[in-house]
Amino acid sequence: MSDELSLSNLKPAQARKARKRVGRGPGSGKGRYSGRGIKGQKSRAGSHSMPVGFEGGQMPIDMRIGKLRGNTSADAMPIGPFRTYNQPVNVGDLEARFDAGADVTLDALKAAGLISKLSVDVKVLGEGELTKKLFVTAHSFSRSAVEKIEAAGGTITRLREPVERKRKKHKASAPAAEEPEEEATEAGPEPPEPEVADAESEQPA
Repeated sequence: MSDELSLSNLKPAQARKARKRVGRGPGSGKGRYSGRGIKGQKSRAGSHSMPVGFEGGQMPIDMRIGKLRGNTSADAMPIGPFRTYNQPVNVGDLEARFDAGADVTLDALKAAGLISKLSVDVKVLGEGELTKKLFVTAHSFSRSAVEKIEAAGGTITRLREPVERKRKKHKASAPAAEEPEEEATEAGPEPPEPEVADAESEQPA
């Protein structure tokens, strides 16, 4: 049978492309310089294993552009090398996992499955509703979480003091600079107006 598979009729399932054979004489089309040109960096051995971002030896773009402040500053958290991470816990989760009057500590949060590590800071967020009186202990709290916990009759205990962020002071506007002049006029008494002589009395008789 002609359809029977044998060594004489074996062929690949997908036609293979013949590999490029370089350096086999000028008649092959890829002889002499093997498609690399005559001279230069790309004609050398190992020229195609350059590091990412290599620009031929000139100053790379990441070194040419300006360096902006922010990501390398400790005040730029939570981005940059000083990034921090908190385990978030919502007040809605506390409502579902704890009974009224419970003492919510880090160990209690881990036992309830709300956090996975005791070595990472915990921050309580204000998503959800809270109707139970709870005594919550965590590293930090959001403003809305504090309001909801205290509104339900509970208390909070911070394990870490909040860090005050440095803010840039904007220059005073032009109207603000005129205020001291107005205060100076209001502080002292107004000088008396000079008396103007009657024009008729000055005329000679």
